[in-house]
Amino acid sequence: MPEQVQWWWQRRQRSKGVALPYAVGQFRADWERYPVLVRQYHPDLNFGVALTQVPPAADVWLLWQCEVGHTFVATPWEQRQRPGRSRRRSTWCPECTVDATGRPPRTEKPRARPLCSSSIATRFAVGEAFSSECAPRRASAVEGDLHQRLADRLEFTQGMNAVRVKQPFFEHLEVWPDIVIPELKVAIEYDSTGRDGLEHVGRREAVDLRKDRALRSAGWEVVRIRTGKLHSLGPRDVSASGISHRVIDRLLDQLRDARGDLIVDCYLR
Repeated sequence: MPEQVQWWWQRRQRSKGVALPYAVGQFRADWERYPVLVRQYHPDLNFGVALTQVPPAADVWLLWQCEVGHTFVATPWEQRQRPGRSRRRSTWCPECTVDATGRPPRTEKPRARPLCSSSIATRFAVGEAFSSECAPRRASAVEGDLHQRLADRLEFTQGMNAVRVKQPFFEHLEVWPDIVIPELKVAIEYDSTGRDGLEHVGRREAVDLRKDRALRSAGWEVVRIRTGKLHSLGPRDVSASGISHRVIDRLLDQLRDARGDLIVDCYLR
């Protein structure tokens, strides 16, 4: 059962026998990938306890304040899960969500949706790459730059944007990696938190992991380039501040680890 932050802090002081059970900055690495939550949290509203002193798994009520000025209570877990599928900034605040949509945030389990009738995924075998009209357009110029830099170094089939998977991924039997390399059966993803800090965090991180599992169960490997403060999700992920020749070198090294030097080097330009 969650408890108020001052009682939680006092209990931690007693159990550890020290005045400072968690040092300021101790959990910075866990929180820095949630820039919106860093902005919403204020120690003066929480008994003087800094956010970097709170373990992300702590069962404690914290008081948050959104950029509009709404204050609301939520546990660390609740707040990290709040964005959901929406791309609005308001989804980080329950009151802003009601103001924007006229209804409270959804808490019930979503119903299963029928498969997309426009998808041609059933024409292909599981694990086969193809070109899908259902795939979203490239989200940023950075993804285009990454694709071009990789294509300059590695020869692979262009125009593929989807992979057939075993089980439905939302309404499709296909997933859409940022870069599809059919010759190696490797999917490349470029991840950042985005302008508003909404991307690839909270529930969206869980969706990324689900997507990775779907690809691996279809015989593919996944390499994610994780920028900013995002942590690695898989064993072959590459942490980077941006796209550079050095990042492409590291990416090729991960491809060699996944598929072998001889195979990957055959496709080098």
